[in-house]
Amino acid sequence: MLFRREVRPVTQSPARTDEALTPTQAFDALYAFCAPALVRQTYLLTGRRELAREAVEQAFQLAWQNWPQVARDRDPAGWVRAVAHECALSPWHRFRLRYRHPEPPPADAADRALLDALLALPPTYRRTLLLYDGVGLDLPETAAETEASTPAAAGRLTQARRAVAAGVPELADPAALHRRLTELASAERMHAAQPPTVRTYAERRTRFWTRSALAFTAAIIAATTLTLRTAPTHYEAPVGPAQAISGVPAKVGMGPLSAGERALRTKLRTQPASGPERLVPAAR
Repeated sequence: MLFRREVRPVTQSPARTDEALTPTQAFDALYAFCAPALVRQTYLLTGRRELAREAVEQAFQLAWQNWPQVARDRDPAGWVRAVAHECALSPWHRFRLRYRHPEPPPADAADRALLDALLALPPTYRRTLLLYDGVGLDLPETAAETEASTPAAAGRLTQARRAVAAGVPELADPAALHRRLTELASAERMHAAQPPTVRTYAERRTRFWTRSALAFTAAIIAATTLTLRTAPTHYEAPVGPAQAISGVPAKVGMGPLSAGERALRTKLRTQPASGPERLVPAAR
């Protein structure tokens, strides 16, 4: 098969099986073995050459960032393939200016008809058909990789085959469909970047996000410290808005004293200011 070959263990060297590979050597071996076929697979999913290359490189960048986990995975090639397909089928690509217009179709009329039939399928049906009839996975593996149940994957596969056969009747036979998928993918000359370039870009992205996380954390700490230093330590009741007060009598000046008031004032001034006389009232 063009799409799927027996994958060698990436933890051992092809030349010296008794000596373990370094992480860099293991990653480069996996990339050299899987990337060319994976770019062609992804092209059949999207119909876009540049997007296929970009999705595969992004998948391998994520693989290098998570290499200890990927290296211990039961199927490292399947891990990268699943990520590449997810990246290629992301709905966010429709908002990118460079992907709003279709790319030039294949030169052969039969290839154009098959690619049009594939791209007319829903993305999940297209992916199921590619994994089963193109890559050669069995039905449970296809269901697991597309995050569906086995009956759901079988239904998608049946509907996809029927739709492709309706557009290209000679591909009703699964064997003929597999052969034509292989020929269509092989007709496109697409190349991915070299492994060192992918690793370097992945490391730059890791450093960028690490620095961004540190800067964001520092900003949060600074904002929290500023808030603690400037925030009030006790409750202050809000001051209500000023209101006009009515009904208060106007201030008036004191007028002249009457005769009785003058007599009382004279009496108060002549009486003693302290002593028993102030406490015992005089008898009348």
